[in-house]
Amino acid sequence: MADEFEPITSEEARKCLNEAIQSKLGANWDDEVNGWTRLTGHDFMARFTKGNKNIDFYVDLEGKVSIEEKEVNPAQTAGRSMAWLFLLGSLVVASLLARLAGYL
Repeated sequence: MADEFEPITSEEARKCLNEAIQSKLGANWDDEVNGWTRLTGHDFMARFTKGNKNIDFYVDLEGKVSIEEKEVNPAQTAGRSMAWLFLLGSLVVASLLARLAGYL
């Protein structure tokens, strides 16, 4: 008779994931100044970014963690550019409104 497969629980997956993150990114991976930014994640996966690099962590149902390192994709680059343009545009509009209202 074949052995029954028993997948790991979400708590066990979270523990495996946290250990792999600590091992790969270091103890201070979430430092606000020099750390990594967690983009998304759940008990069985997490994606981090820093500069032009993404790191994905995946936990399978047996508790094995796989790690994939990639460069940022074009959608992320375009999104960052659009965010900067929106920020600069908002500052220009705010300064124009302040000038019109007589505060500058």
